[in-house]
Amino acid sequence: MSKRSFARTLWGYFGTLIAKYLGLKRGRADIDSIFNYVQITDKLSTSGQPTEEQFAAIRDEGFETVINLLPQEKENALKNEAEVVHALGLDYVYIPVVFTKPNEENFAQFVAAMQEYADSKVWVHCAVNARVSAFVARYREEILDEPRETARAPIKQIWEPYGVWLDFLDGPKRA
Repeated sequence: MSKRSFARTLWGYFGTLIAKYLGLKRGRADIDSIFNYVQITDKLSTSGQPTEEQFAAIRDEGFETVINLLPQEKENALKNEAEVVHALGLDYVYIPVVFTKPNEENFAQFVAAMQEYADSKVWVHCAVNARVSAFVARYREEILDEPRETARAPIKQIWEPYGVWLDFLDGPKRA
């Protein structure tokens, strides 16, 4: 990962907070403008926190399910996200992942949601796509049996995992 990707993610995050607190519109209402948007496959995309308008764009692009890993009490969370997403006719899954404590229960819930909506076009997001990039990489590696390099490549566009996230990516120690 380049320092440039991390700096872009960090500054972008602060930009979303400033825009939210000042009541400013955060960009265009198309999926390419969603913060840290990454298309993984034709049926799976990830990002940082979309705005209400961007959720409509997500729906208009054919996505059927939104999985949110950002705890609602976080400063840049969309407080009425479940209502916004449901009003657009999309399925919604909420799995609050504490950034400093991703755990196996969170991952099991994520795997169950991904499997439940395997035939859907799915959008997964958190605050900046850090949590999500790690969860999706581990899912692709462990569950879909993709090579580590392939599964983890999108992470490099967003950040460099450290500490608990390196442990999380490697999963539980196997005997």
